Amino acid sequence: MFGMINQFILFSGVITFTTVAIIMAVVILILSLFTWLMTSSRLIKKIKTIPSAVKAFIFKSNSVKDQQALDEIVEDGGYQYDPKQDIFFSHLNAWQRKYGYCRLYDEAAAPLGMIIDSEPAYFEYAGKRWLLEMWKGQYDLTTGCEIGLYKSEGPDLNIPGLFKGGFYECVDDDEMLEMAYTLKKNGTTLFTRVGRHWWLTGFKLGLFSEPAELTMFAKINFTDPSMCHAYVEALKKLGYGNNDLRVNNWVVHVKFEKPYSTQPATRVPEIDELIQKKNKLMCESYQELTKSIDNTPDKLNAFKAKEPVMYKEMLKIGKPKQLFAVYESLKHFLK
Repeated sequence: MFGMINQFILFSGVITFTTVAIIMAVVILILSLFTWLMTSSRLIKKIKTIPSAVKAFIFKSNSVKDQQALDEIVEDGGYQYDPKQDIFFSHLNAWQRKYGYCRLYDEAAAPLGMIIDSEPAYFEYAGKRWLLEMWKGQYDLTTGCEIGLYKSEGPDLNIPGLFKGGFYECVDDDEMLEMAYTLKKNGTTLFTRVGRHWWLTGFKLGLFSEPAELTMFAKINFTDPSMCHAYVEALKKLGYGNNDLRVNNWVVHVKFEKPYSTQPATRVPEIDELIQKKNKLMCESYQELTKSIDNTPDKLNAFKAKEPVMYKEMLKIGKPKQLFAVYESLKHFLK
């Protein structure tokens, strides 16, 4: 374990308060995961011994017509539910909008259970600095992806012992862009999202995936040719070319399969493997517990009734509040 931590420190380069905090979070996570993995393995074996008829009766007894569990996820996570595609997605005025974005959030993702590829593209336009970032991968109990648009009008932050880099605000309504994407897993379409947004997301509950299995086919419609050109040049600097980048007028088509940008220091193979084992077991537990139920609202209520501890993890769909805790340390330095 400590050899892995040493490798992480060397990879990070500079030891700061944030680095130490992340290391401690990883250590605590690893210790807790070992206990969780043992418990979950026994749980799945136990569930499989229950006759299907008995499970169906239990779940039917715990079904709640008012969609209580679904409402909790919508309220806590800032998401909406699409029954046709069976996915959760963020609404325009989700609570995450007030927290902006910076590199520290990406660094904190893996220790919090999110093994996701990130592709940030930084560019300048109209006297502002912009960040248009794509993500895809496993978010605890969900497989999903995102596109986020952010802006900055101030200088980089330089907070000794904490953070050095740009902090970006979520764009205003009049700056949002028409976006669309299709997420595929090993060539099979999982879902499609379309909308004028600042943060276009989609998360499929109970599905486990490795980031490398996922490909996002994104389309972004710019309203200004200069902004479109600046974004395209940023993608080209990352390494995108004719095979994964196409421009038609002011519409940019991007195939996000393997990230070209440097991934967060917390994305080391050992951490990925351990956290993905936990994520996979959680998905298997959810699938086993709910396989006799044909709709997500009833699945959520049954899961809440039978596994309240894991249900709390389920409330962290997408990017949870824990990810944005670092904002409390940064906000005093933001003008």
